[in-house]
Amino acid sequence: MEKASKSAPRKDGKQRIVSSAHLVSPKSPELSEFEFGLIIATHAFNRWMIRCMSAAGAKDMTPVDVLVMHHINHRGTEKRLADICFVLNIEDTHVVSYSAKKLIGMKLVASAKRGKEVYLRATEAGAALCERYREVREACLLPGFSGHEDENRRFGEIAQLLRTVSGRYDQAARAASSY
Repeated sequence: MEKASKSAPRKDGKQRIVSSAHLVSPKSPELSEFEFGLIIATHAFNRWMIRCMSAAGAKDMTPVDVLVMHHINHRGTEKRLADICFVLNIEDTHVVSYSAKKLIGMKLVASAKRGKEVYLRATEAGAALCERYREVREACLLPGFSGHEDENRRFGEIAQLLRTVSGRYDQAARAASSY
């Protein structure tokens, strides 16, 4: 078995921090660093959502449950399952359907069937839970950020980059499906 070649050192001389050295490509070694950052950021964000929601008063919620709850509450409008999946970029509708049923069982979400479509909306308890989550977020997460214009501009740029990169990963996933 051929050993993976060592990637070129960073310009600052520091070692690359990656999860899988064998995947580092000479074309873009920084992509592997970015992917490792995504991995640890994803897990930290998931842990944060669970703990924040727990502090807000809802225990035993998964990260998907939290995302679905917040999106259903978003702007106080009803949502269809397909729309929730589309916005959250979740391919498996049964994952969102399971979360919706769980949230309905917790009396945080209500459903109404009109024709063949089921519409979901936050109940008063669900909206109140989202508000408590916001309060915990403001108290626990926001003090770690300055709120200065430059910091906020950088967050906006990073958000744009993440949306762009997600499109590339989606396209690559489609290509890999037929590879």
